[in-house]
Amino acid sequence: MAIVPEAAGAHPSEAPLSAAFHPAPGATATMIGDLRELFKFKVTAMVLVTTWAGFYLGSMRSGISSVQRGLLETLVGVALVSAGASALNEALERKTDAKMIRTANRPIAAGRISLFQGLLLGLGAVALGAFWLLSTTNPLTVGLALLTVFTYVAIYTPLKRVTTLATFLGAFPGAAGPLLGWTAARGQIEWPGIALFAILFVWQFPHFMAISWLYRQDYGRAGIKMLPVVQPDGLSTVIEALVYAVIMIPISVAPFWLGMAGLPYAILAVALGLVYLGYTLRFSRILRATSETQSRMFARDLLKVSVIYLPLLLTGLMLAATVK
Repeated sequence: MAIVPEAAGAHPSEAPLSAAFHPAPGATATMIGDLRELFKFKVTAMVLVTTWAGFYLGSMRSGISSVQRGLLETLVGVALVSAGASALNEALERKTDAKMIRTANRPIAAGRISLFQGLLLGLGAVALGAFWLLSTTNPLTVGLALLTVFTYVAIYTPLKRVTTLATFLGAFPGAAGPLLGWTAARGQIEWPGIALFAILFVWQFPHFMAISWLYRQDYGRAGIKMLPVVQPDGLSTVIEALVYAVIMIPISVAPFWLGMAGLPYAILAVALGLVYLGYTLRFSRILRATSETQSRMFARDLLKVSVIYLPLLLTGLMLAATVK
């Protein structure tokens, strides 16, 4: 954090105290912005939305209201763990982040936060979140949260520079949010919780393929093995996106078959799934795009639809949820 230079004529012993209490203009805002970036505020917010959905549906299964202290306690713990995992990810990826236009200004990559500080903040947040969940939820939720952090930081992050399978492995921690909410509310892993996990797991692939196509030059510059980098013609990228978009339709209807919601949800899920599939089919036109601008448009449209689709699906499921 930048500080105001020592004023002329100031006594040397007063300089540190003055600097501490009089940061340079904009320094506090910069620090807050850096912490938001380090902890990946938007990603953490999405994790909390899915965790809330899992907790809500788990509470409905138990026949109790989700509007309770336990919900807030769960969200606080999951937020800390998710934020800590994000910080550790940025610490480990600082060199590759520095090579990509999209991520070069991240605080550790840009040198505004040191590696030691990033690791300390990341490990501290994970530890605090784990202890908080242990004291407010149950050991199963804590174990799943720590397994999610390990998979994301120790497996997915380093493998991104080795194999395209990293995307598949990274989808496991990416889908953990609703399962954590479910186990926090119910204290056990059950088929409805697994169905929520599966929805998040499958949803990610068209979403990821759109992102990886948009930023394929960046990923290639950093040596990250995304499908569009390894197979630049785009065929494998399109096939993977389409396969999972098709699978998304029956997976999204699973809560209906498991008795979590009624027929209106099933109809909504199929309708949303067909829209998601339609935009994924449109994404396949990158194979015949006549310009980079057109190609990016197809990918960006799928990305936008993917981030609209998921909240709509979860909201519909929560509204249509049945009480056991």
